Amino acid sequence: MRPGYGIGVMADILGLDALLAQLMTALGLAMVAGNGFAMWKHARGEVPEGVKGAYRPGRARFLLAVGLVISIWGLAGLVI
Repeated sequence: MRPGYGIGVMADILGLDALLAQLMTALGLAMVAGNGFAMWKHARGEVPEGVKGAYRPGRARFLLAVGLVISIWGLAGLVI
């Protein structure tokens, strides 16, 4: 194998580091948006059609916080 050629070079060529950070940011923001929307709909007293389970505010807040952490982590990976 030639010096300076390997997995690190392929990751740079394909942009895998940036892609992973973008995917993490997108996943985190989707979690924030989805759980925020669920909390907003529940506060308005609306229930989606065909839903059998009960609204669990603790779970929605926890997943919103997890999504926020993931999106901040992804953005930090893009910036740094």
